[in-house]
Amino acid sequence: MSKNLDRKLRHIHNYPKRGIDFIDITTVLKNAQDFHDLIAELQAACADLNFDKIVAAEARGFIIGSALAYIMQKGFVPVRKAGKLPAAIYKKTYKLEYGESTIEMHKDALQAGERVLFVDDLLAIGGTAEAACELIESAGAEVAGVLFFVELAGLNGRQRLTKYDVRSLYLVHEDDLSQD
Repeated sequence: MSKNLDRKLRHIHNYPKRGIDFIDITTVLKNAQDFHDLIAELQAACADLNFDKIVAAEARGFIIGSALAYIMQKGFVPVRKAGKLPAAIYKKTYKLEYGESTIEMHKDALQAGERVLFVDDLLAIGGTAEAACELIESAGAEVAGVLFFVELAGLNGRQRLTKYDVRSLYLVHEDDLSQD
Protein backbone atom coordinates (compact mmCIF):
# COMPACT_ATOMS: atom_id res chain seq x y z
CA MET A 1 0.00 0.00 0.00
CA SER A 2 3.01 2.30 0.36
CA LYS A 3 2.72 5.48 -1.69
CA ASN A 4 6.36 6.45 -1.06
CA LEU A 5 5.28 9.54 0.84
CA ASP A 6 8.73 9.67 2.45
CA ARG A 7 10.12 10.83 -0.89
CA LYS A 8 7.89 13.90 -0.71
CA LEU A 9 9.25 15.15 2.63
CA ARG A 10 11.42 18.27 2.76
CA HIS A 11 14.67 18.30 4.73
CA ILE A 12 15.73 21.68 6.13
CA HIS A 13 19.26 21.96 7.51
CA ASN A 14 19.98 23.92 10.69
CA TYR A 15 16.37 24.46 11.72
CA PRO A 16 15.17 25.34 14.33
CA LYS A 17 18.81 25.83 15.28
CA ARG A 18 22.26 25.03 13.97
CA GLY A 19 23.05 21.31 13.95
CA ILE A 20 19.41 20.18 13.72
CA ASP A 21 17.98 18.86 10.49
CA PHE A 22 14.22 19.41 10.34
CA ILE A 23 11.87 17.05 8.50
CA ASP A 24 8.98 19.05 7.04
CA ILE A 25 5.74 17.09 6.52
CA THR A 26 3.81 20.06 5.09
CA THR A 27 4.96 18.94 1.63
CA VAL A 28 2.72 15.88 2.10
CA LEU A 29 -0.12 17.68 3.88
CA LYS A 30 -0.57 20.37 1.20
CA ASN A 31 -1.54 17.81 -1.42
CA ALA A 32 -5.05 16.44 -0.86
CA GLN A 33 -4.28 12.99 -2.30
CA ASP A 34 -1.01 12.65 -0.36
CA PHE A 35 -2.74 13.68 2.89
CA HIS A 36 -5.53 11.19 2.22
CA ASP A 37 -2.97 8.47 1.46
CA LEU A 38 -1.06 9.26 4.65
CA ILE A 39 -4.13 8.87 6.84
CA ALA A 40 -5.09 5.66 5.00
CA GLU A 41 -1.59 4.26 5.59
CA LEU A 42 -1.70 5.20 9.27
CA GLN A 43 -5.12 3.56 9.61
CA ALA A 44 -3.85 0.36 7.99
CA ALA A 45 -0.77 0.35 10.22
CA CYS A 46 -2.85 0.27 13.42
CA ALA A 47 -5.94 -1.60 12.21
CA ASP A 48 -5.03 -4.69 14.26
CA LEU A 49 -4.67 -2.74 17.53
CA ASN A 50 -7.48 -2.52 20.05
CA PHE A 51 -7.72 1.02 21.44
CA ASP A 52 -10.28 3.55 22.64
CA LYS A 53 -8.64 6.91 22.01
CA ILE A 54 -5.84 8.57 20.11
CA VAL A 55 -3.43 10.86 21.92
CA ALA A 56 -1.20 13.13 19.84
CA ALA A 57 1.45 15.73 20.59
CA GLU A 58 1.46 19.37 19.58
CA ALA A 59 1.66 20.48 16.84
CA ARG A 60 2.11 18.27 13.77
CA GLY A 61 0.90 15.25 15.70
CA PHE A 62 -2.44 17.06 16.09
CA ILE A 63 -2.87 17.20 12.33
CA ILE A 64 -2.42 13.52 11.63
CA GLY A 65 -3.72 12.27 14.99
CA SER A 66 -7.02 14.13 14.80
CA ALA A 67 -7.58 13.10 11.17
CA LEU A 68 -6.88 9.47 12.10
CA ALA A 69 -9.18 9.66 15.14
CA TYR A 70 -11.94 11.09 12.95
CA ILE A 71 -11.69 8.40 10.27
CA MET A 72 -11.45 5.62 12.90
CA GLN A 73 -14.26 7.10 15.02
CA LYS A 74 -12.09 7.35 18.14
CA GLY A 75 -11.83 10.11 20.70
CA PHE A 76 -8.89 12.50 20.36
CA VAL A 77 -6.76 13.82 23.24
CA PRO A 78 -4.24 16.62 22.69
CA VAL A 79 -0.92 16.68 24.54
CA ARG A 80 0.09 20.33 24.67
CA LYS A 81 3.17 22.37 25.45
CA ALA A 82 3.30 23.75 28.98
CA GLY A 83 0.81 26.44 29.93
CA LYS A 84 -1.74 25.84 27.16
CA LEU A 85 -4.34 23.70 28.94
CA PRO A 86 -6.89 25.38 31.25
CA ALA A 87 -7.92 22.53 33.59
CA ALA A 88 -6.06 20.20 35.98
CA ILE A 89 -3.13 18.54 34.21
CA TYR A 90 -0.51 15.84 34.25
CA LYS A 91 2.90 17.31 33.38
CA LYS A 92 6.17 15.80 32.12
CA THR A 93 9.50 17.48 31.34
CA TYR A 94 11.89 15.72 28.96
CA LYS A 95 14.99 16.27 26.82
CA LEU A 96 14.91 17.12 23.11
CA GLU A 97 17.70 16.91 20.55
CA TYR A 98 18.22 20.64 21.13
CA GLY A 99 17.12 21.37 24.70
CA GLU A 100 14.31 20.57 27.08
CA SER A 101 10.52 20.78 26.90
CA THR A 102 7.46 20.17 29.03
CA ILE A 103 4.19 18.66 27.84
CA GLU A 104 0.83 18.47 29.57
CA MET A 105 -2.43 16.55 29.30
CA HIS A 106 -5.74 17.18 31.04
CA LYS A 107 -6.27 14.85 33.99
CA ASP A 108 -9.83 14.08 32.85
CA ALA A 109 -8.84 13.27 29.24
CA LEU A 110 -8.40 9.55 29.84
CA GLN A 111 -10.05 7.05 32.14
CA ALA A 112 -8.26 4.29 34.03
CA GLY A 113 -8.19 1.14 31.93
CA GLU A 114 -8.66 2.84 28.55
CA ARG A 115 -6.38 1.69 25.77
CA VAL A 116 -4.66 4.48 23.89
CA LEU A 117 -2.76 4.87 20.63
CA PHE A 118 -0.12 7.62 20.69
CA VAL A 119 0.40 9.20 17.26
CA ASP A 120 3.04 11.68 16.12
CA ASP A 121 4.59 12.74 12.85
CA LEU A 122 8.19 11.85 13.63
CA LEU A 123 10.29 9.62 15.85
CA ALA A 124 13.76 11.08 16.38
CA ILE A 125 15.33 10.48 19.82
CA GLY A 126 12.00 9.47 21.34
CA GLY A 127 11.72 12.07 24.13
CA THR A 128 8.29 13.41 23.23
CA ALA A 129 6.80 9.96 22.69
CA GLU A 130 8.27 8.59 25.90
CA ALA A 131 6.97 11.57 27.90
CA ALA A 132 3.51 11.29 26.30
CA CYS A 133 3.32 7.59 27.11
CA GLU A 134 4.21 8.39 30.72
CA LEU A 135 1.37 10.94 30.81
CA ILE A 136 -1.02 8.32 29.43
CA GLU A 137 0.06 5.85 32.11
CA SER A 138 -0.21 8.56 34.81
CA ALA A 139 -3.93 8.66 33.99
CA GLY A 140 -4.19 4.89 34.56
CA ALA A 141 -4.63 4.21 30.86
CA GLU A 142 -2.65 1.69 28.84
CA VAL A 143 -0.54 2.44 25.78
CA ALA A 144 -1.85 0.08 23.10
CA GLY A 145 0.69 1.30 20.56
CA VAL A 146 2.84 4.15 19.33
CA LEU A 147 2.54 5.17 15.67
CA PHE A 148 4.69 7.52 13.59
CA PHE A 149 4.60 8.77 10.01
CA VAL A 150 8.43 8.90 9.89
CA GLU A 151 11.20 7.33 11.94
CA LEU A 152 14.67 8.81 11.56
CA ALA A 153 17.26 6.09 11.10
CA GLY A 154 20.30 6.31 13.29
CA LEU A 155 18.80 8.38 16.13
CA ASN A 156 17.65 5.31 18.08
CA GLY A 157 14.39 6.79 19.36
CA ARG A 158 12.84 3.34 19.29
CA GLN A 159 15.22 2.24 22.05
CA ARG A 160 13.48 4.58 24.52
CA LEU A 161 10.14 2.95 23.70
CA THR A 162 10.99 -0.74 23.97
CA LYS A 163 8.09 -1.53 26.31
CA TYR A 164 5.58 -0.36 23.66
CA ASP A 165 4.40 -1.63 20.29
CA VAL A 166 6.14 0.95 18.06
CA ARG A 167 5.18 1.30 14.41
CA SER A 168 6.47 3.67 11.75
CA LEU A 169 5.29 4.03 8.18
CA TYR A 170 8.68 5.08 6.85
CA LEU A 171 12.25 4.68 8.05
CA VAL A 172 14.11 7.69 6.63
CA HIS A 173 17.84 8.16 6.18
CA GLU A 174 19.29 11.65 5.72
CA ASP A 175 20.27 11.04 2.12
CA ASP A 176 16.68 9.98 1.26
CA LEU A 177 15.30 13.52 1.66
CA SER A 178 15.04 16.45 -0.71
CA GLN A 179 17.15 19.47 0.20
CA ASP A 180 15.72 22.97 0.61
